[in-house]
Amino acid sequence: MELVKRKRKKEAPPRVSRTSEARAELPPSPEELLKVFVKRVPAGVAMFDCDMRYLQVSDRWCADYSVDSSQVLGRSHYELFPDIPPSWKEMHRRGLEGEALRTEEDRWERGDGTVKWVRWEIRPWMRASGVIGGILIFAEDITHRKLLEEAISDMSQKLVTSQEKERTRIGRELHDDIGQRLSLLAIELDQLQQDPGLNIENTGRLGELQKQMREIASDVQSLSHELHSSKLEYLGMAVAMRSFCREFGEHQKMEIDFQARDLPDSVPPDISLCLFRVLQEALHNSAKHSGAKYLEVRLWGASGQVDLTVRDSGVGFEVEAANESRGLGLISMQERLKLVKGQLSIESQPSGGTTIHAQVRVPSGSESLRIA
Repeated sequence: MELVKRKRKKEAPPRVSRTSEARAELPPSPEELLKVFVKRVPAGVAMFDCDMRYLQVSDRWCADYSVDSSQVLGRSHYELFPDIPPSWKEMHRRGLEGEALRTEEDRWERGDGTVKWVRWEIRPWMRASGVIGGILIFAEDITHRKLLEEAISDMSQKLVTSQEKERTRIGRELHDDIGQRLSLLAIELDQLQQDPGLNIENTGRLGELQKQMREIASDVQSLSHELHSSKLEYLGMAVAMRSFCREFGEHQKMEIDFQARDLPDSVPPDISLCLFRVLQEALHNSAKHSGAKYLEVRLWGASGQVDLTVRDSGVGFEVEAANESRGLGLISMQERLKLVKGQLSIESQPSGGTTIHAQVRVPSGSESLRIA
């Protein structure tokens, strides 16, 4: 009997306390799960406590900022990056108070003189008790993309500048050379018509030639003004646009109602030229495609910006289809506005007319002087 008891005691499994069993069955805490997520996520993410000390970082974060996770965990973010801008510290403070923040691009001037561009998002994370435990920062280094964008923008600016110089040269040549020669030819035809030796048939023919000459001279003059508007340069955007609308309407047999109001006292030349070219392109598109004989053009200033709308009641079109086809007129307007950080919107539908709206912010004070 005693032998059996000893055998059962030997075979009995070891007892485990209920406390140990319960502890083993507990699922990971939300904070632990969040750390696992941050470590494994294929993006630049860092997890901080309320004192901005690192709790966890992703491999991508370490690669972007040339650090090792073993070197940053437990350390202060501001100790690791002492050149963080005060504005970013303010964003961190707001995040720790429960606010979610983000920006698509932000400039970071490093202490070594280099510049980085970052797209970031800040979100608070909560403990199981419901209180804020710290913040998550999602950051992407977009410096390479920004450098490419700046290079493309610089190239586009040079192309536009070159194009404008060529427009000016051709416009002046048409006005000063070809226009003058046509005028002299018209005078000679007029003198020839006064010759008493001409018969009636030749006199009538000269009259027809004079009429054609005047039409050609008028077309050359209009083309000259369209290529290079001296009124834009010397009299300002509103006067130049009003004059162009009048000349264009007369030439195309269209009625153009132009109105301007509340414009800033000073608009940088590049913005004035951009909006003038957008107006020209919009009017040409309308005359060519809309079939409308009445257009409204509105130019106004409000809250540090200038707006231009060109509206017709013509045949209209599908905007999505036009965007996919990427016509040269639409591309030209978009690219020009992009160079002055402006925006273009188009509203249209079949048989519903078309409205083109351009909007550009106008810098003021020292910013305007710096641009000039």
